[in-house]
Amino acid sequence: MNVENLLIEIGTEELPPKSLAKLASNFAQNIEKAFTESEFSFSSVTWYATPRRLAVSVLQLAEMQNDRIVEVRGPAVTVAFDASGNPTPAAIGWAKSNGIKISNTTRLKTDKGEWLYYKGTEKGLAVSQLISTIVDKALATLPIPKPMKWGSNTIQFIRPIHTVTMVYGKKLVSGKVFGIESSRTILAHRFMGPKSFVLNCADDYLQDLKNNFVIADFTQRKELIRQQIQDAAAKENAVADMNDELLEEVASLVEWPVALVASFDESFLAVPKEALIYTMKGDQKYFPLLDSAGNLKSRFIFISNIESSKPELVISGNEKVIRPRLADAEFFFNTDKKHTLESRLESLDTILFQKQLGSLLDKTKRIANLASSIAQSLGADAELAHRAGMLSKTDLMTNMVMEFPDVQGIMGMYYATIDGENSEVATALNEQYMPRFSGDSLPQSPISISLAIADKIDTLVGIFGIGQVPKGDKDPFALRRAAIGLLRIIVDKNLPIDLEIVVEASISTFGDKVQMSGLKQAVVDFVLARFKAWYLEQGIEIDVIQAVSEIRPTRPADFAARVQAITLFKNNPAAITLAAANKRVANILAKNPVNDFNTIDSRLLKESAEQDLVNALEATEAKLEGLLGNGDYNGALENLAKLRGPIDDFFENVMVMADEQDIRNNRLHILSRLRALFLSCGDISLLSQQA
Repeated sequence: MNVENLLIEIGTEELPPKSLAKLASNFAQNIEKAFTESEFSFSSVTWYATPRRLAVSVLQLAEMQNDRIVEVRGPAVTVAFDASGNPTPAAIGWAKSNGIKISNTTRLKTDKGEWLYYKGTEKGLAVSQLISTIVDKALATLPIPKPMKWGSNTIQFIRPIHTVTMVYGKKLVSGKVFGIESSRTILAHRFMGPKSFVLNCADDYLQDLKNNFVIADFTQRKELIRQQIQDAAAKENAVADMNDELLEEVASLVEWPVALVASFDESFLAVPKEALIYTMKGDQKYFPLLDSAGNLKSRFIFISNIESSKPELVISGNEKVIRPRLADAEFFFNTDKKHTLESRLESLDTILFQKQLGSLLDKTKRIANLASSIAQSLGADAELAHRAGMLSKTDLMTNMVMEFPDVQGIMGMYYATIDGENSEVATALNEQYMPRFSGDSLPQSPISISLAIADKIDTLVGIFGIGQVPKGDKDPFALRRAAIGLLRIIVDKNLPIDLEIVVEASISTFGDKVQMSGLKQAVVDFVLARFKAWYLEQGIEIDVIQAVSEIRPTRPADFAARVQAITLFKNNPAAITLAAANKRVANILAKNPVNDFNTIDSRLLKESAEQDLVNALEATEAKLEGLLGNGDYNGALENLAKLRGPIDDFFENVMVMADEQDIRNNRLHILSRLRALFLSCGDISLLSQQA
């Protein structure tokens, strides 16, 4: 069978840069799925994307589908033929719907009767017969939130389509996609070289485009941009401020990247660097340059989409573009400095936080009181925490933050410093939002920590309190992110914070604004549930997480300590045996509940194995009291492991459910004490019994 590479390209108007890679990869996945389901053999599928094209290459694609063995069972023979032996409408309809002749059928005999039956070979179709339908469907099912129409077409897509190219080896595959006939015409670079060229062979696609100033491989283009930026920054003795998200967006904006360096007036450096960096990266897609100390330089890198014979003109044009944006930032900064943050406090009452929860001023007052309480519990300055809380949202009313929302908190820190506020208060205004994203830094000072926790708890309690619980993937108030951030802070800093206490304190600040029944438990359970996703990402096994979750420790730092200890304990040779024994104990007690489990009557210990277990149990309880009090779960579990021998002997030599009721109850009391001991660290019975 003939095997060739297939190239599919859809030439369009400029595609949305933030969704380009997602569109292209989904297009490739849809194509791959379609060829797999259609039973074509191929080796791999690769996607390409530029601002003006989505393309897929299918390597080593067979020209024909594999032949299929078709087996179809029809109606029962008794209803397939009439008394004269002629086919009934039931048989005729079945044969017609399956494209077969009744004369080609046989009989299938089973213990339930005899049936019409057909078995044959269905010849595979050629790529050329199916490709248009496959591509049409692959494009139609792309994740496009707002498709558009163009011209007189009724067809919708994310952008107008100009060309469709489907080339199998050297052969043009004819057919229409979204009403456009397949051709060999490939759009070249919009400004450099010819407007289009003819693709003679699928294997020539990447090189032909490169010869026409288009780098079609998205990953290659992105890495080329990264390297160009690094090389340009090195020549400037600087480091470029770039992240993967910005690199990907810029790679989605250009087809032939050329890195150039431009500059701006040094007087703008008097403005906080974060505001300047935000406008350069966010608005202009530029890459700011920093010196070795992290200070912003008055130079930046931008990526041009043309290789100009006069690059100085391109540079000059970009310098003219950035100047008014930086001038705006400078104006906002100088204007904002004329008013203190404290003077803006009352204006927060004009901004609604949430209809049922009041204004930002209401939230500010709640945060301030809660932050003060948390700081006191941590041994930090409660008055400074309260001050930080009262100023925490005031920078939202500044011109700078209204224009550039991403610098909230950061500008609060700068303005607080200018106002002469305590340095810890100023720092807390920035760090209150940490961690802003996965992997972000955490607040450092006790005041910052108190404010960050208070802000997150207030949002969680408030939104839960009005019944706006996250459902599915809908989480408009980012409560999951707030909960994980809360856990990260408490666990990383090993803070002695009990969620039940801090949530209850937060609830009290709302007055009658929150009415949800069982609010405290709902919020605490929601936060604790985030441990599962967090720990699974770290490679912690699910049974370990469940073992700790089952006993619901409400101090996150304590929860984390138990997880670490049980993870280590699981590697202990005694762990599996003890887990099985603990599960056996739990099952027995579930069927035979006992009261007053602390009471063990030594006079009723008839067997040496039960006496040995009681002795070991009491000795272990004495040791664990101090270990658990100090949070030494590793030590506690090491001592529990020593019970393996006495427990094994007990179950091997003692009948728990003795005929004498007093002896039976006494032995159940032993098991209750044993169960309580194991639950002191986590529910060991939930550990997997795999070796």
